Amino acid sequence: MAESNGRIFYFDALRAVAILCVILLHVTGHLGEIMNYNVHTIFSASGIFETFANNFFRIGVDLFLMLSGALLLGRDWDLRGFLSKRVPRIVKPFVFWSLVFSILLIAASYFVPSINFVKHFAILDMLTVFWNTLMCKAPGSAVYWFFWMMLGVYLIMPVFNKWVKHADLSELEYFLVIWIVSTLFDYTLMMDCPIKLSYFTSPIGFVVLGYYLRYSERKIFNSSVISWILIIVPAIAMLAYSCSVADKSILFEFHRYSLPVIVEVTGVFCLFKTSGRLNNIPVSLKNFISSVAICSYGMYLIHSQIIMIFRKIFHLSFGFLGNYIILFVAGFILSWLIIYILAKIPFIDEFIGVK
Repeated sequence: MAESNGRIFYFDALRAVAILCVILLHVTGHLGEIMNYNVHTIFSASGIFETFANNFFRIGVDLFLMLSGALLLGRDWDLRGFLSKRVPRIVKPFVFWSLVFSILLIAASYFVPSINFVKHFAILDMLTVFWNTLMCKAPGSAVYWFFWMMLGVYLIMPVFNKWVKHADLSELEYFLVIWIVSTLFDYTLMMDCPIKLSYFTSPIGFVVLGYYLRYSERKIFNSSVISWILIIVPAIAMLAYSCSVADKSILFEFHRYSLPVIVEVTGVFCLFKTSGRLNNIPVSLKNFISSVAICSYGMYLIHSQIIMIFRKIFHLSFGFLGNYIILFVAGFILSWLIIYILAKIPFIDEFIGVK
């Protein structure tokens, strides 16, 4: 599925699905706050969807990590070249949008006092707003943890790349089995493993998994039917378990590194890898998917603030479906349009998060 421009379309499709899942997950979280779910409403239609979405759409970040591994591991690049190319590509947009939204927070609070994002306007206070945005503490910036996580992944990736280049698939399977055991204890059962496996418990497991799944020829990872099973079974299991503990833990959420989510995201990756239907979709849709993939990092950096602004300015009272559609349009469509349009301006693309 390689395109003439060197891009692999099923990777673009997965990247588009990843940002879609991230935004839908955050929209669902905002709706949960607006609807104020409790044990009396959790089993309503919207409450069950909220429970389902809070688990099913948790694969977004995991997909981004897997795509990083599938695209970057096992290649011939040197340490200096990798860091000088990859790190600025995530740092520049992060700093740029952090500065933009810090200015917007300050300006909105100054001219519209009822918004009240910022209470003081001295130089030091305004610098504090920028710092808090970088540190994921300012309003709407909590999602910026993703940048710091990806920066850590990029810093360790050269070490793993050396190993991956000289490892066969069975050695990758050895690593992945131990990684899955560590996630089973730490993020699924939520208990300490008798053997300390903390050095395996990190996002890097998804990076290695993405590389492994790209090149694995095992039948289980190259069957569309099995891929659907890997998606549907954990999705149903997570929904059933979350509903069963609703009286104890409202809107129970599985961790993004938990075993059911690992199985689900593996199924999604393999489904796109093996699906021949991707070659038959209309060209216009294909172009849109590729555009979303190219804009995905910038969309990640701005969607949360856009949703927050919509919630702050417009008092949403259109019911669950109406509010969901409005926040989705704000978070997905509007963020894509902003990045897409800005990417047309010469010399700015490296600062807005397109790749």
